[in-house]
Amino acid sequence: MRRAVTISARNLMIVLSAFGLAGCVDDDMSDLKRFVEEVKARKQGHIEPLPEIKQIESFFYKPMDRRNPFQKVDQGEEVAEKVEPSGIAPDPNRRREELENYSLDSLRMVGTLEQIDTTWALIKTKDKTIYRVKAGNYMGKNYGKITRISEDKIELTEIVRDRQRGYRERQASIALN
Repeated sequence: MRRAVTISARNLMIVLSAFGLAGCVDDDMSDLKRFVEEVKARKQGHIEPLPEIKQIESFFYKPMDRRNPFQKVDQGEEVAEKVEPSGIAPDPNRRREELENYSLDSLRMVGTLEQIDTTWALIKTKDKTIYRVKAGNYMGKNYGKITRISEDKIELTEIVRDRQRGYRERQASIALN
């Protein structure tokens, strides 16, 4: 008996809720219609077309008789390529200069100065500090020694490691910016 009463009460609540919600509906939708007409009447914007995608030419690598760069070098092959050291090496006892803390690509030449018989170059670092250097000074991470300074560039000789675990000299330059 009690169960029948709870089911009837639940059904009565559902019916009353449905009637209550039906009473909330307003048939007057003039404000909605006005809004839709207003949006339709607005000037339509222009969307730029997508940029044309440029085709990239494909490149096919032909290794011919070269070794695969993704395979480990055979140890026997490495021993066979031993070469006598060239005698070129950086001086470990030399005091490093301030500009040797920067890579060459982070340094910019911004001008030159001449004083008596000496030509100085002005070098600007990424932190906007300007240094004055002359031939014989060092700069760059590869022990680059300045060999010549002209009005438009600085020429250096760097000492870099080669494949045979020795060192070799390499020419580099920094042009006036």
